[in-house]
Amino acid sequence: MSTSVHHAVFPSPTQSHILDNAAWAALTGPHVHFAERVGRAARYLTYVSPFTALEDPADPRAWDDLAALVGPGTVTPVTAVQTVPGGWEIVDSGEGVQMVDTALYAEPAPEAVRLGPADVPEILGLIALTQPGPFLPRTVELGTYLGIRDGGRLIALAGERLRPPGWTEISAVCTHPEHRGRGLATRLVRAVAAGIRERGDTPFLHAAASNTHAVRLYESIGFTLRRRTRFALVRTPGGQPEKQGGDETKARDEQVAGQPEEKA
Repeated sequence: MSTSVHHAVFPSPTQSHILDNAAWAALTGPHVHFAERVGRAARYLTYVSPFTALEDPADPRAWDDLAALVGPGTVTPVTAVQTVPGGWEIVDSGEGVQMVDTALYAEPAPEAVRLGPADVPEILGLIALTQPGPFLPRTVELGTYLGIRDGGRLIALAGERLRPPGWTEISAVCTHPEHRGRGLATRLVRAVAAGIRERGDTPFLHAAASNTHAVRLYESIGFTLRRRTRFALVRTPGGQPEKQGGDETKARDEQVAGQPEEKA
């Protein structure tokens, strides 16, 4: 258990930081066993996460590798991207914030239960109702997911998603609308953070910039704004893509259009 204040160390504005491209750092680091990669581009396995990443979004060769990885005419989410090369299309984009733990009081939640593959149908039901962000049938494998039940029904959820070296993202923070206002999300965030701290990582998270309620809540419990982020759905160059992957491809495509950021 870890309840002490944990201060993040920030580089100077001229230095790059591992969280500037967190998905790439995770896919080439602790989550490499979940990765599919072509050269300078990588993505999570189907059913694990819809996210893709580039080693250097300013490098045209990385975009060529991404096109080879996902195929022509394919819509895919990419993080840490401001512009796209000629021939690519930005289908949608959103603004977010990245927040890091600087003063969070982390502690276990005795009422929380560890969730696993058997709980996925119920998790997906809560995710569909609350829409905290993309969640696929194997997302639960990315890290620890905790839930709170009421009368046997899952009513609140939080867990771990991206895991760049030294850091772990808290994700899928949501509460059933009938049970909001009880502090369930905060208790789960503290509990997930306690587990992250135990292995020596620092918690961080993302939220939609427009979700001011969530941003204020996270600030109030000890998270600090690190940077503003941009999420983009992009379409690769080329004509009609070949149909591959059957239901797996359909599952990924359905999640591509989902909200990328967390709700409280």
